[in-house]
Amino acid sequence: MWQSCYSCNVNIMPASKTPIYTAFAANLLIATTKLVAAFFTGSSAMVSEGIHSLVDTSNEVLLLLGIKQSQKPADATRPFGYGKELYFWSFVVSLLFFALGGGFSIYEGIEHLMHPEEVKNPIWNYAVLGIAFVFDGISFITALKEFNRQRGSMSFWRAIHVSKDPSTFVVLFEDAADVIGILIAFTGILLGQLLHNPYIDGIASIMIGVLLTVVAILLVRESRSLLMGESADPDELKQVTNIASEHNDVEQVAQCLSMYLAPEEIILVLKMHFREGISSEQLAGSIETVRRNIQEQYPHYKQLFIEPVKV
Repeated sequence: MWQSCYSCNVNIMPASKTPIYTAFAANLLIATTKLVAAFFTGSSAMVSEGIHSLVDTSNEVLLLLGIKQSQKPADATRPFGYGKELYFWSFVVSLLFFALGGGFSIYEGIEHLMHPEEVKNPIWNYAVLGIAFVFDGISFITALKEFNRQRGSMSFWRAIHVSKDPSTFVVLFEDAADVIGILIAFTGILLGQLLHNPYIDGIASIMIGVLLTVVAILLVRESRSLLMGESADPDELKQVTNIASEHNDVEQVAQCLSMYLAPEEIILVLKMHFREGISSEQLAGSIETVRRNIQEQYPHYKQLFIEPVKV
């Protein structure tokens, strides 16, 4: 068997940071105002929303850290680069969303049900929730626009499943949970006030925790899949195989293996049968031509290895 490998190292394309910066600024401001309002009013739902926003703020920091780490150039320790740092930190963010956001909110709600306390000065809660709804709404629209730009004509849920840029869909789901959580908190505080029932506020807090838990489970599933290594699109791999097979010296592509290392970087291994009697010089030239043809059309195959094999 002939053994030959050719690779091409290119810097990783940076993930979009605009939705993350927008979400960070909004969540930091909102977390502060929510917790201050919760302190003066004693609302359990508001405490849950404050914790929710604090978790979101820390999540944006971790996502930015993941993007920065993923852009580090390859070295002797990590010859294929640091692209999966983004996937790792996205997975951590998903776990934090579950443990801190969902867990604390449910705990706070149960505590309020066991020791009910009527919300004082609810007007402050309404004001804070109104402000939070505006800022979170702006952040959500920003994230949604970026996600729609990336998905093109693809359906929403299909785009979530096939997306390789977790920094976009993580922020999108966080912001969506923020907006829905605010509506739940507002409804719980309002009904508790109108019905003079402090238990409703605790129930609202539990509902917010359940919402965050459901979102976290979805994010954990998607982030774990990326971290474990997903293959490139089957239709695209078929096109890559066709490009390689068009070369006169290639008889057959025996195997095509791929894995995402980052949103814009895929490692590709092609095992190919070349025609009999080809010289070493011709073989090297043919491999280089095939590699160049593939990367001209699909530049995200930045780690491309071609292995000639005998029939």
